[in-house]
Amino acid sequence: MKPTLLILAAGMGSRYGGIKQLDQFGPNGETIIDYSLFDAIRAGFGKVVFIIREELRADFEQVFGPKLKGKIEYDYAIQGFQSYVPDALGHVERAKPWGTGHAMLCAWQQTQTPFAVINADDFYGLEAFQLVAQFLTNSPDDSEHTLIAYELFRTLSENGTVSRGICEVNDEGYLDVVTERLKIASENGRIFDQVGETTTDFDPKTPVSMNFWGFKPSVFGITNEMFTEYALQNYAAPKAEFFIPLVATHLIKSGLGKLKVISNPSEWFGVTYPEDKPTVQAALRKLHESGKYPAKLW
Repeated sequence: MKPTLLILAAGMGSRYGGIKQLDQFGPNGETIIDYSLFDAIRAGFGKVVFIIREELRADFEQVFGPKLKGKIEYDYAIQGFQSYVPDALGHVERAKPWGTGHAMLCAWQQTQTPFAVINADDFYGLEAFQLVAQFLTNSPDDSEHTLIAYELFRTLSENGTVSRGICEVNDEGYLDVVTERLKIASENGRIFDQVGETTTDFDPKTPVSMNFWGFKPSVFGITNEMFTEYALQNYAAPKAEFFIPLVATHLIKSGLGKLKVISNPSEWFGVTYPEDKPTVQAALRKLHESGKYPAKLW
């Protein structure tokens, strides 16, 4: 069975100041999602699931429906504030979604095959999609999952600090731990994170998670149990978020799963701040001019 691609597109874009999932970056008005879709089809994915807020559905259908019709199966999963929240909690007051782990869980019903998960606002490159598709197609172990890793220095922004999942990999090539660092900066060739008075420096080639994961469907039941407990503990915390790295860490520590870290040579770029847009536009234009993408994707 061909793998499924889940696209995390329910975010609020608070730092960007708008719905960057649908903003135009390519030379013909392409969104960043367009490139992920184009590469996923080339890499052999059989289905796409957009994980969105209900109010975005009409816009997504208008933008992507005509492009995907006849090329790949697609569906929508709605990440609502009440989705998978225990009924006993009643109505939960929140101003933003529950986070990426919860978003993945919201696509459970639409996903029957091994699947990859990506951000809507990140450009990952064709090679990354090929690597994860190959893994998901050929790995027979239902408890073996994967993380597509990038080198830290390739993932920084010139316009502010970034959040990155710093990966520690064992000798067998599996993930030991991924630690979220929320304010990584680059200055005079030095890459560091500062929390209070503590500064941590990083090797530029440190493998990091850019939220490109590959999972077997067995992860959904585990994630559901975890989120139920998380919601019970955090229902009164409107900014609490249940992230995919929490799921990955639980798989590793509990022995319920392992994650193969696949190093990836692809170029990565993404949009965190409005000031990132010209840089992304220039990078995409260069990829078209070099022949890596046709003059028009669709």
